[in-house]
Amino acid sequence: MANKTDLVIVESPSKAKTIGKYLGPGYEVKASMGHVRDLPKSKLGVDLEKGDFEPNYQPIKGKEDVISDLKKAAKKSGRVYLATDPDREGEAISWHLKELLGIPDDKTYRVTFNEITKKVVNDSIAAPRAIDQDLVNAQQARRILDRIVGYPVSYTHLTLPT
Repeated sequence: MANKTDLVIVESPSKAKTIGKYLGPGYEVKASMGHVRDLPKSKLGVDLEKGDFEPNYQPIKGKEDVISDLKKAAKKSGRVYLATDPDREGEAISWHLKELLGIPDDKTYRVTFNEITKKVVNDSIAAPRAIDQDLVNAQQARRILDRIVGYPVSYTHLTLPT
């Protein structure tokens, strides 16, 4: 039986093309085109009733084809390397990809590149880590706070529970 190809997901198509050349056969490199899910545009999307501030993430409209393509690629791959940007936003995008695509923990590998050179890309792939949940939580807290404060200002018809 042939070995499965590993999948590397980056944010931009131009990075995908360059990184694909550096990694060569055995790797498929695809772009998420940034975020793949977010809070809904038409409602608050944060549970204030229970007091747990649970976000209600939804796939971003217009990203259906990208999500479907990534899901299929992840399902047939060996390992999935989430190589989004090395900041809290990139960490959150990796977490959202893992959750939305249904990638199991034992197949998920987080890598970051501070520069896109053959050496850095190969060194990073050789030393993956887990998703940093602290960075994800920091980004989520910021996003939820922005929504709780900004949404009622933008949509005055909404009244927050007291």
